[in-house]
Amino acid sequence: MDIRNYNRAAWDHQVATGNRWTVPVGPEVIAAARRGEWSIVLTPTKPVPRGWFPPLKGLDVLCLASGGGQQGPILAAAGANVTVFDNSPAQLARDQEVATRDGLALTTVEGDMRDLSAFPDATFGLIFHACSNGFVPDIRPVWREAARVLRPGGVLLAGFVNPVLCLFDDAKMQTGEFVVRHRIPYSDLTSITDEERRRYTDNNEPLCFGHTLADQIGGQLEAGFLLAGFYEDGGEGWKLSEYISCFAATRAIRA
Repeated sequence: MDIRNYNRAAWDHQVATGNRWTVPVGPEVIAAARRGEWSIVLTPTKPVPRGWFPPLKGLDVLCLASGGGQQGPILAAAGANVTVFDNSPAQLARDQEVATRDGLALTTVEGDMRDLSAFPDATFGLIFHACSNGFVPDIRPVWREAARVLRPGGVLLAGFVNPVLCLFDDAKMQTGEFVVRHRIPYSDLTSITDEERRRYTDNNEPLCFGHTLADQIGGQLEAGFLLAGFYEDGGEGWKLSEYISCFAATRAIRA
């Protein structure tokens, strides 16, 4: 399976069906951001601390795999020069909708988060990478490319899934029964049966991957980042979040 092509079509379908991460922010949110009143998330519920952001006025920002008309337009309204990069044309169209509606200067580029060859070295001062690298099987190229297109001293803000979420039998976990079944790293392509995978593919749902902490955090360090901030988020709608936070976010500086 060509996972990039499959997940592109799956996320286009999510836009058509109204997934919460595809619903653009309203004009009142953009108006507030223009006044300096804004917050955005890297993980499902917890706002990113404002102190994690460098001054946004005139800052070149890459919203990496972060289409959907949410974070990118808010950062643009707050004064940044924003480029939204995403694999889904329908997700990028959401950002363009908000930009047109509210008169924002915002650029959209379609592509694979593992390949940022559309951008020269040291293009951006900030990369905002919401909880999306679970949709590619190998994330170390994501970190290497992020480091390449960031300027020295630039900031990478990234959200990701705690791999413990992928340990358990998913169907049983949704009923509160925690049965350890999978090894980490996890893959919807190889860790489950063909019948189980069809439950996703027959409904045009994205396929996911659970990455090790060595790849999520160690991969950033190996790519040339220095870790400067960390928090966890319980998430919502997950039985496991009653016992452990299922999501995390990092702030890293390009050395």
